[in-house]
Amino acid sequence: MSRKQKFYQILTNDRVADINIYGDITSWPWLDSDISAHGIKEEIDGLDVDEINVYINSYGGEVAEALAIYSALKRHSASIHTYCDGFACSAATIIFVAGDVRTMGSIALMMIHNCMSYLGFANSEEMRKAAEDNDKINQSSIEAYKKVTNLSEDELKDMMNAETWLTAAECLEYGFATEIADEEDDETDPQQTAFGSIRNAILNREPDRLNALEMKVDRILNALQDGSEPAEPAAEPEPTAEPEPAAEPEPTADPEPEPEPEPKQNKIAAIFSLFAQ
Repeated sequence: MSRKQKFYQILTNDRVADINIYGDITSWPWLDSDISAHGIKEEIDGLDVDEINVYINSYGGEVAEALAIYSALKRHSASIHTYCDGFACSAATIIFVAGDVRTMGSIALMMIHNCMSYLGFANSEEMRKAAEDNDKINQSSIEAYKKVTNLSEDELKDMMNAETWLTAAECLEYGFATEIADEEDDETDPQQTAFGSIRNAILNREPDRLNALEMKVDRILNALQDGSEPAEPAAEPEPTAEPEPAAEPEPTADPEPEPEPEPKQNKIAAIFSLFAQ
């Protein structure tokens, strides 16, 4: 008899365990899957590791099974890092939010909705009872979501009523996820980059030139702010000399035209020219 295919794996190495949950989460033994709380919990409880990584690609399954796996992960002393590699839907989202760190793949999706029950033939009292039971089951999921998200209970209920699909960016915005895999940091503001370059250039200069360069930069930056020309430092007074005999006055000439103000971009270029010397 061939052994039933196993849809989860637990691998350990150097006090780190990897749990791969790829498939439906169910306790039904006749289904072609064995992602059940019983099997996973026994293995999780026996792990002597410091970190547990849980990789998820699942349409979900039974809420009871997911709640038990959630509890087993939260109870373990290891730090838990969950990853949504593809889909984390329905009950699988409960396992995902068990992570201390929760990483969404950049194109992964999450879906939350209300639980469902199969009634078969049922009278009105049984249907009312089933509706009340489902509300309580939904509340367990809501409580797990509230621990990590910035959403109110009413907002979570509205999203579950609407069977809401969430992108990686939305999961990060709402708090379901703490990070997105392979997301690069925003580019640094150009002005900050320019002034950072100036600072680094100053710090890398020889100590005997440090103070002079800092003073030059301060003068130019102040001039850029008020639109004036950079002021040069006051020169040392020359030694007093004997007065020269008065010279004959020169003929009065037409005044020289005032130079046009230097464009701002030339002033900025002047800053960087200080460090090319």
